[in-house]
Amino acid sequence: MPRAIDGTRRKDRRKKILKLAKGFWGRRKSNFRTAKDAVAKALVYSYRDRKYRKREFRKLWIARISAACREEGMTYSRFIEGLRKSNIAINRKVLSNMAIEDPQAFKELVATAKKALEV
Repeated sequence: MPRAIDGTRRKDRRKKILKLAKGFWGRRKSNFRTAKDAVAKALVYSYRDRKYRKREFRKLWIARISAACREEGMTYSRFIEGLRKSNIAINRKVLSNMAIEDPQAFKELVATAKKALEV
């Protein structure tokens, strides 16, 4: 009986790893042994960074809102407190976008927050 040297199962498994390693640099894209480690590491990073991306965007939105609030003579924390007291529930992504694209509406929100804090 002839000996099976390169079975399809083995070939398919290697092909799958090398396909995931497409675009890597040097031997990491073509050599199975190094590609296997590189792909494992890349998958760990991609899982971790899906969580990290959410934190980073929230930080960016808060920085933008804070900058827009300071132009109106108010701090970010006081602005958020004023919105809460006036029962306005808008998420930070929308507030950030509003500060950039519709400054007039954002100024009205700041005025509403200031009014809520005075009472």
